[in-house]
Amino acid sequence: MDTLSYKTISVNKETAQKEWVVIDATDQVVGRLCTKVAKLLRGKYKPTFTPHVDCGDNVIIINADKVVFTGKKETDKLYTRYTGYPGGQRFNTPAELRKQPFGSERIIKHAVKGMLPKGRLGRHLLDNLYVYNGTEHKHEAQKPKAIDINLYK
Repeated sequence: MDTLSYKTISVNKETAQKEWVVIDATDQVVGRLCTKVAKLLRGKYKPTFTPHVDCGDNVIIINADKVVFTGKKETDKLYTRYTGYPGGQRFNTPAELRKQPFGSERIIKHAVKGMLPKGRLGRHLLDNLYVYNGTEHKHEAQKPKAIDINLYK
């Protein structure tokens, strides 16, 4: 019996096959989009997935300002942040955040961050996410391939 065919393959940083992908976020629901993006960043769609290694893809999200929330979340959901000073707790709704510069990008990054592992690996994986409001991005040199996020589960 050939035992080499039954060995578990564990990917490391050097052998990981990382790709660049572009996702169009137009008319996508925030939570459903971000779950799929988190899986892409983590590498869970690959047969060589290794839990403790960054083996996922680099993801570029364009048209982040066109994502939608379901129900009344646009006006009722609250994002909380803290300035570091006494009485410095600040609250924003998604509608208020969209008016701020980079607000839509912060909405998507906040959602994806909550779906990634906590600790060093999760912080490193979040660096592989690039979010842009318009259709233009500065990663043309990497030759990213456009994918339809609706085809993923």
